[in-house]
Amino acid sequence: MWRTRAAAACVICRSLANSNYGIRRKSPLQNLHLVSRSIHHPYYPSSKFQRPPLRISIQLFSSLNRLPLRKKKLLNVKYGYQFHRNFWLARLASRLLKLRYLILGSAVGGGYTAKKTYDQWKDMMPDLDEYKWIVPDFIWELDEHIDFEKLIKALPDADDLAKLLPDFDKIGESFTSLKGFFSPGSPGETAFRATDQGYDNDKQYKKVSDKEKIDQLQEELLRTQLKYQRMLERLEKENKELRKLVLQRDDKGIHQRKLKKSLIDMYSEVLDILSDYDASYNTQDHLPRVVVVGDQSAGKTSVLEMIAQARIFPRGSGEMMTRSPVKVTLSEGPHHVALFKDSSREFDLTKEEDLAALRNEIEIRMRNSVKEGCTVSTETISLSVKGPGLQRMVLVDLPGVISTVTSGMAPDTKETIFSISKAYMQNPNAIILCIQDGSVDAERSIVTDLVSQMDPQGKRTIFVLTKVDLAEKNVASPSRIQQIIEGKLFPMKALGYFAVVTGKGNSSESIESIKEYEEEFFQNSKLLKTCMLKAHQVTTKNLSLAVSDCFWKMVRESVEQQADAFKATRFNLETEWKNNYPRLRELDRNELFEKAKNEILDEVISLTQVTPKHWEEILQKTLWERVSTHVIENIYLPAAQTTNSGTFNTTVDIKLKQWTDKQLPNKAVEVAWETLQEEFSRFMTEQKGTEHDDIFDKLKQAVKEESIKRHKWNERAEDSLRVIQHNALEDRSISDKQQWDAAIHFMEETLQSRLKDTESVIEDMVGPDWKKRWLYWIGRTKEQNIRNETKNELEKLIKCNEEHAAYLANDEVTTVRKNLEARGITVDPCLIKDTWHQIYRRYFLKTALNHCNLCRRGFYYYQRHFVDSELECNDIVLFWRIQRMLAITANTLRQQLTNTEVRRLEKNVKEVLEDFAEDNEKKVKLLTGKRVQLAEDLKKVREIQEKLEAFIEALHQEE
Repeated sequence: MWRTRAAAACVICRSLANSNYGIRRKSPLQNLHLVSRSIHHPYYPSSKFQRPPLRISIQLFSSLNRLPLRKKKLLNVKYGYQFHRNFWLARLASRLLKLRYLILGSAVGGGYTAKKTYDQWKDMMPDLDEYKWIVPDFIWELDEHIDFEKLIKALPDADDLAKLLPDFDKIGESFTSLKGFFSPGSPGETAFRATDQGYDNDKQYKKVSDKEKIDQLQEELLRTQLKYQRMLERLEKENKELRKLVLQRDDKGIHQRKLKKSLIDMYSEVLDILSDYDASYNTQDHLPRVVVVGDQSAGKTSVLEMIAQARIFPRGSGEMMTRSPVKVTLSEGPHHVALFKDSSREFDLTKEEDLAALRNEIEIRMRNSVKEGCTVSTETISLSVKGPGLQRMVLVDLPGVISTVTSGMAPDTKETIFSISKAYMQNPNAIILCIQDGSVDAERSIVTDLVSQMDPQGKRTIFVLTKVDLAEKNVASPSRIQQIIEGKLFPMKALGYFAVVTGKGNSSESIESIKEYEEEFFQNSKLLKTCMLKAHQVTTKNLSLAVSDCFWKMVRESVEQQADAFKATRFNLETEWKNNYPRLRELDRNELFEKAKNEILDEVISLTQVTPKHWEEILQKTLWERVSTHVIENIYLPAAQTTNSGTFNTTVDIKLKQWTDKQLPNKAVEVAWETLQEEFSRFMTEQKGTEHDDIFDKLKQAVKEESIKRHKWNERAEDSLRVIQHNALEDRSISDKQQWDAAIHFMEETLQSRLKDTESVIEDMVGPDWKKRWLYWIGRTKEQNIRNETKNELEKLIKCNEEHAAYLANDEVTTVRKNLEARGITVDPCLIKDTWHQIYRRYFLKTALNHCNLCRRGFYYYQRHFVDSELECNDIVLFWRIQRMLAITANTLRQQLTNTEVRRLEKNVKEVLEDFAEDNEKKVKLLTGKRVQLAEDLKKVREIQEKLEAFIEALHQEE
């Protein structure tokens, strides 16, 4: 029996020695215990035996090899003389040692198999180093925000871990139950058979075809990528919520600190200034921005909305909606809002009514920017969109490229769109986002040829294929889509190629529903499953990340070079200013306008410093010049033809009443308004010595004209003035001799000026007299000779009858005509009457002047009402009444001017200046010249350079 068991033990030892558990050994017997060798192999010399060290591969992987081996005292057994009880101990030890080797061998073999499987899977996994940019930056910066040393210290120590380990003593006791484990028919034998069976299955698995392996690997890779994508989106969503909470706390003032302007907002301000800058000094704008170009209705707006995560643009079915460039600045913020550069109103993009209002406002701005007779505009609309999780970048949406001009468009629409697109794309640092409609034939695309012309090497172009869901359904050969995405179908080259889905064709769909539809489509798409498309080339999310990364890379590479260029431009401008205007300050257009505004307001205030006497003298003189003709011709002359003083006074009163009711108040107000204008113009245009700056002349003239145009005299002024004038003309009582003499002087001046005008008219009619003909050798014309002869005949008529009426009778006209015909002069009756009017007028004025001289001593008779006196001076009383009315009217108008109208004019001037201050086009038109343009360019260049330097500093701090 003992021999049988010993033989069985030897069989087991040989099987262990030959098993494939990764144990390295010199000979099978060296791995057996000393007692086992002494029992089973009696010819092995035990007295000279040295126990060799274990050379098994487990020593390379386990920490147990550091534990010292327990030294046991070996028994000196003499073969053939052992007692029976020693055999029982040997059998027990051999069984336990067998179990130890089995466990260690199984552990080593399993570890080796696990490592080999891990290496195979590792080789099968794709290299994700190229997609490191997909992971947000904060993942790589976690070690800066999380103290891992503190976490390590917080972990339990070795003693605490030992308490968690199982009790190995109890496990050792349970080994006794394995006494019959290796007996025939035991579970151990079954385990070995199972191992052999698994080996056979592995051989059968290797017979599977390579194609099925590739399919399984692709499916496994796709599942892994999708899983990684979902994990990334979950992390981004959590990060988005956390950042939103942080920004909201800052908005509420919890931290009690002022938030710094974001990096992208600083960059956007620089672009806004550059868009308004007139590059007169060959300083071009080469700062990066993302230029979105594509054919009309290719989906440019939809891609932009997916990146901005809001439906912000107006939409139309097949018609042109983008009529001008729209610059969209995307930045991160606590709330999803949008606002225009020139407006403080915020549109809440989470509310549908605000979204509708924003779309309407963009459409209105586009239509207002388009000039009459045009379809598109070059004016840029600047819009900022803030929201949690938005990628920071600046995009410019351009009008879609068209191939044919349709009805309703301007003839040059196609060329204008091409010129706008080229102007933006020719910037060597602009990133071109080329949008291609995947649902139409690629041969119909125009934009790809345009992009390839502007960027032939494709170093700054990103190609985007839209409507891939429709393309997959309609395209007969899916490989055609693969050719597009791989850049093999179009001649253009690009940095990257992306395929996106931006909707189902319904404009009312939300951004969230479109994103879900896009993800679902690509998960089930054959294009992705068959590896025609790669996972990093699909979805607008990946597109947004790639564009943002490329944008900031381009910014970091080019912004310092642009700052240096503007620094050089600034130096050139400052040198030119010092050479041309060394003693003048560098005042730009706005500063010059403020200076001119102050001067104009000072000049308006100067109107209040005009003395009342000056106002009244000007008003009285101007008013009499305006109404003197009417007084002489329509009032004085008709009244003077009467036969007695009663009739004279009655006629004068009637004529004056009619004149006051209908014409006089209105004429007086017109005179006052014109006088105010003349005084205002005098103060505005008079030069102030060496301090006068002619650069303001056009502006002052425009302000004066616009203010006068807006000014309206008080309508109730005429009614009050009418009553005052009527009362003044009804008064006939001259109180003293001084007023009487003043009236006579006023009448003489008026009559002498009229007489002088009349003699001038007569001289023009009859020609020069004999003195001028003899001295200046001037002759008379035939008509002048006829009028001279007619004048002589009419003078004879007046000499015959000094009290002749003002009008000729018909028989008198006939007599004069016949007398002239008798001398061979043919005249027309109308010529006779016309000449008579001037001859009689001169005669009447001379008679009236003589009467004035007679009335100088008539004040005494006036006081007695000309009783017992042949002298009548009613005409002196008439002119006194006129003179007094003029003085009272001038005084009334002066009070209204100084108390009301000057202040109203000052108010109008201020309003005009405020309107001009808000109208940049008006300021550019009115403040012109080399000096203004040079100062304006210098200001803009300085501002651009300072903002660029501040942006570069913030950019370096962020890095």
